[in-house]
Amino acid sequence: MSARLGVFGAAVSALLVYGFSSPAASVAPAAKDAAATASARVDNFLLVDANFEAHELYRLGEFKAVVLVTQANGDAVMRSQAPALKALKAAYAAKGVEFMMLNSNLKDSREAILAEMTKAGYDTPVLMDSYQLVGEGLGVTRSAEVIVIDPKTWGVAYRGALSDPATAKALEALTAGHPVMATQASASNGAMIDFPARAKKMQITYVKDVAPILEAKCTACHSEGGIGPFAMKDYATVKGFSPMIRETIRTDRMPPFHSDPHVGKFSNDRRLTPDETKTLVHWIDQGAVRGEGADPLGVKHIVAVEWPLGKPDVVLDVPSYTIPATGVVDYQHPWVNNPLTAGRWLKASTIKVDSRQAVHHILTGFMDEAPKAGQPAFENRWGASVGSYAVGAESEVAPTDAGTYIPPGGAIGFQNHYTPFGKEVVTHSKIGLYFYKAGEVPDIVMHNNQIVNNAIVLPPYDGHHQEVAYMEFPKDALLYSAFPHAHYRATSSDLWIRYPDGKEKLLLTLPRYDFGWQGHYNFAEPIKIPAGSKLIAHYVYDNSKSNPHNPDPSKTVVWGDQSFEEMFFTRIRYRWMEETSKHLVNYDQDIGQGMLMGMLDSNIDGKIQKSELKPQSQIGGMLLKNWDALDKNHDGVIDKDELAVAMKMMGGRRRQETASAAPAAPKAAAASASTPAAGGK
Repeated sequence: MSARLGVFGAAVSALLVYGFSSPAASVAPAAKDAAATASARVDNFLLVDANFEAHELYRLGEFKAVVLVTQANGDAVMRSQAPALKALKAAYAAKGVEFMMLNSNLKDSREAILAEMTKAGYDTPVLMDSYQLVGEGLGVTRSAEVIVIDPKTWGVAYRGALSDPATAKALEALTAGHPVMATQASASNGAMIDFPARAKKMQITYVKDVAPILEAKCTACHSEGGIGPFAMKDYATVKGFSPMIRETIRTDRMPPFHSDPHVGKFSNDRRLTPDETKTLVHWIDQGAVRGEGADPLGVKHIVAVEWPLGKPDVVLDVPSYTIPATGVVDYQHPWVNNPLTAGRWLKASTIKVDSRQAVHHILTGFMDEAPKAGQPAFENRWGASVGSYAVGAESEVAPTDAGTYIPPGGAIGFQNHYTPFGKEVVTHSKIGLYFYKAGEVPDIVMHNNQIVNNAIVLPPYDGHHQEVAYMEFPKDALLYSAFPHAHYRATSSDLWIRYPDGKEKLLLTLPRYDFGWQGHYNFAEPIKIPAGSKLIAHYVYDNSKSNPHNPDPSKTVVWGDQSFEEMFFTRIRYRWMEETSKHLVNYDQDIGQGMLMGMLDSNIDGKIQKSELKPQSQIGGMLLKNWDALDKNHDGVIDKDELAVAMKMMGGRRRQETASAAPAAPKAAAASASTPAAGGK
């Protein structure tokens, strides 16, 4: 995970690269004369389509034109022109034109949009403008209107009815590199789209409307000493940063909680509500008016607390490390003696770092025996985790009446990933541990594990490459949270459950994965996992030039620890239904035995075909090399039993390299019934 100071910093870079237009003049309303809108600049936005794929306008700079077609469900005009849209797309998509539809109709749900796409035969993604901010800015009034954007200037080059022949002429000009000539474009006669906020024109003020939202949703990070790059300390500061705030809201980078609101409910949801989102953007569009009265933020002097969960019971000092200004730093594996003289149940932890730019992540694991002086604390000796750190995920809190048992003695090992950022620094991190009272025993025992795929291979210049892996549960369980993780090239991630009867349900989706801000997604209600169910994760990677974070699109990318390499890693927290602190079980080993199959079986049929193995990956190449020896019955596939033989051939070395299973907990830590997040993040 990137140790950047939040994503507001990234927004600054975006503004410098792309420029910034006045919020009040986002784009001119619909007009018959194309020349009237030619100079209007369209501000950046990110919207998710009905199939949960994210589309950010300013990532489409490689195209010669971007076409938005307004759409509303049940519109007979738009339906009748679906063939014309298909023909237009067929004629110009290959010439460098990107086509998208825009649904700003408040009455249209995602499910209804999907049904409409099928009924009308749309083959173009329909972007869900659920908050109407994009449609408002574009001056949309009706369905079946075409808005053509020139990526060279992000200005509106043309707008008019989809049925107007002038639309094709505008695209012909842009694809040929010529300016669009002024023309009388006919207005759309599609269905009217209602924009309530446009009609109300309510005056929004900082004092009355905005400051309460900022205090509730933003100042925990954007405070003096907080993780945010600036403190929202008063009106003047907030107004000064208002263009950046608007940009990050419109592109869904802030607040940092990136699951799609259409899927699942989460107890740690930090998102703005629809009304809060519109209030902030409309306030900035109206000129960021202060309003009468005392400054609600200015009079409070909000300061970040040292320990957000309160004073810890125990504080561990992570051994300091000098991070060089440049170069690549291998993972560090220091350790400290466990200070506990009696076993305790851990209920929460916070890892506090003093250099967020340099500390990429910290993972931890209990060891029943301390290594010798100078020896590293490798993960194959770890048992229970006492916490982990990444930007945006600094504290871990167990559910009510749940915990992890930490025995006395032994040691706590660390896996520390540091990223040089141009300045040599010495980092001193601390871990605050919070225990149940002595003698107090929670009933629920939490487990950590991971759906991982280190056989991934990303082809060069591939802008939409998908990988999959799954984990099968041998016994009934309850899923409490998921933590998706990958690196710079990842663009989206999701998590499904496939029940024993074959039915599937989407549990979590991140349409735009954000490497700079990651964390746990805690389900508001734990998800029941019947025995025999599979948790299936997908990741989509953009290894093309259009990905502004891509270190090198010309490379074939495989699994690797460093951020310029790539990962597929979804950490999950769960409990076994039959287990209590007084009745411990050890089914994690059963999960571990099936994780290599879940990594390689991309079509999820319980067998591995040759076509599913990638010779560029280390494990894929090894299995292909020994295929004839492994396929004992010569049926052309490697089944579960044959794969078990392969795993024995690989031995413990291969197990550690693939991170296909979390290391077995040592006897002294087995009471925790928790496995560490093995493998690098």
